[in-house]
Amino acid sequence: MKTQTFRSPVRIARGLSLLECLITTCVAVTVLGSAAPGFQQSLERRHLEGAAAQLETDLMAARSLAVARNQPLRVSFSRGAAGSCYVVHSGPAQSCDCQLPGPASCSAGSEAHASVFFKPAGPVQLQSNVGSIIFDPVKGTSTPAGTLRVVGRNGTAVHQVVNIMGRVRSCAPQPLSGYAAC
Repeated sequence: MKTQTFRSPVRIARGLSLLECLITTCVAVTVLGSAAPGFQQSLERRHLEGAAAQLETDLMAARSLAVARNQPLRVSFSRGAAGSCYVVHSGPAQSCDCQLPGPASCSAGSEAHASVFFKPAGPVQLQSNVGSIIFDPVKGTSTPAGTLRVVGRNGTAVHQVVNIMGRVRSCAPQPLSGYAAC
């Protein structure tokens, strides 16, 4: 006689168990945690490069606008407790002030064409070795020559060097890809 054994139907597991979900979450958090510091450095570098490019563009635009309008234009730099800034304007030195966030304020007879303000706790600050640079409307030359430093929180800097001919050259005092050494 033959006896039949009954087999219980095999249960096929579907979906994920709680343990599998927890392991996957732990691995994902570990990978993201190790990538976050590198992302922060990349973000700081982009802030630095963007501010340096904007400064370079505004300097070249001021030179071009001075020649196009046949009127001397000045780029004035200021640094204080409220932050650092620069303003492109007509008129004498010290006739426009950009020390407060918002548009620059100018005295009578002066006109602000552009201004940029950097907050003291912001990602970048502006430093300069000159108070202002004036662009000649006939030759496009600048007086005086100057070095403008855009400095990031971590101390990385990009220098914008304006020569007497009014040309702007970008360089970095430390190794920074994309920039010549100063």
